[in-house]
Amino acid sequence: MAANILRSSSFRLALVYMALFGGSVLILLVYIYWSTARYMASQADATIEAEITGLAERYRTDGLPGLTALIVQRTSRKPGGSSIYLLVDEDLGPLAGNISRWPDVPLSPDGWLNFRLEDEGWSADQVHPARARAFKLRGGFLLLVGRDLHELGETQRLIVRTLAWGLLITLVLALVGGTMMTRSMVRRIDAINQTSREIMSGDLSRRMPTDHSGDDFDRLTGNLNAMLDRIEALMEEVRRISDNIAHDLKTPLTRLRNSLELLKADHSGESEQRHALLEQAIVEADGLLSTFNALLRIARVESGERRAGFVELDLTELVRDVTELYEPVAEAKQQKLTLNLCDVAPVLGDRDLLFQSLANLLDNAIKYTPPDGQISVALTTRSERAQLVIADSGQGIPPDDQDNVFRRFYRLETHRATAGNGLGLSLVAAVAKLHEISLTLEDNAPGLRVVMTFPAPTR
Repeated sequence: MAANILRSSSFRLALVYMALFGGSVLILLVYIYWSTARYMASQADATIEAEITGLAERYRTDGLPGLTALIVQRTSRKPGGSSIYLLVDEDLGPLAGNISRWPDVPLSPDGWLNFRLEDEGWSADQVHPARARAFKLRGGFLLLVGRDLHELGETQRLIVRTLAWGLLITLVLALVGGTMMTRSMVRRIDAINQTSREIMSGDLSRRMPTDHSGDDFDRLTGNLNAMLDRIEALMEEVRRISDNIAHDLKTPLTRLRNSLELLKADHSGESEQRHALLEQAIVEADGLLSTFNALLRIARVESGERRAGFVELDLTELVRDVTELYEPVAEAKQQKLTLNLCDVAPVLGDRDLLFQSLANLLDNAIKYTPPDGQISVALTTRSERAQLVIADSGQGIPPDDQDNVFRRFYRLETHRATAGNGLGLSLVAAVAKLHEISLTLEDNAPGLRVVMTFPAPTR
């Protein structure tokens, strides 16, 4: 189930949507962080500007003693705060404040300094970033007012972590939601695929499952079921017409043959030419009857009706019986027929159909193998599956025709001079499909190898 979900197009589509949604959320979160950080930085600068304005006003009204007293008051009231104050003379000698020296960094054109607090005892073990504004007072004095940016940085890092976790949770929820949605879709698609395989195996009565929800899948399965109903009706009609044609022709052909037999038995005024014509007519009638019987048999096999009568079969015994039946035929053509059997697990099937199928293969092998040729029948086990190989040293089948020989009435140009109706291998293919047998043709150099691999035994 998990492998099906990972390979499904709906899961890949969910991943694409998750990537698009995650990218959109990431862009939004980056904008939120940028806006928040910019707002916090501008607020810090505005606070510094306000403090400088207040201190400058105090200097104008109370002079240097008043300014110094105010700075001492602020630093003593909150010694570990984030505000930074430093008042120095024209030689940068400290007069008041909570940092010991003027920052050794160049002053920007707008009077701002960005530096690091390195020697203040109230900032714990860390070296904090700071931002301050320098202001020149009358008398050559310099006033530095700033803020410790450690708390601002911590707040920004907290925002970043929060946004990162938000993005991660969003992606996880999207993945979980996509997986759950895909699991539901895969379950419904697997049900459709399973039903399709059962229909392809011959059970035309099967229909796609529906949940009557009225969604897209439900409408699709409804249309498929309507199509299958129509196909089944058409197939049944074609089968009924074919059966009727075969039965309708079978009866007059049988009467024709019987009449010819009576004519043959009536010797009054018989001539040799008349006798030969009667013989030829009887042979032709027998051939037509054989063809129609084969067509009816193939139609019944392909309908899947015989599957209900499957029983466990001893495949070794079945192959031995078929081979023993054809040994005299091979000896009559001075052919060497060898049999190599091993014990295999029982298989489920219809004995009569399998017997007829193997008989057709052996009959073809003997028919198209020249005198003194070799024919072998081998039953072995491959990966716990029974495998039957019938090989001959005859004419073989060209690779381009190996798929076509299973079609009804198809005959090779080199075989048209021999007796037959081109339905033997069609019956073999129909029986193999009914029993889920893998049927392949291979070159035996010279000759043909027919390989039948039976399904694995059920445990």
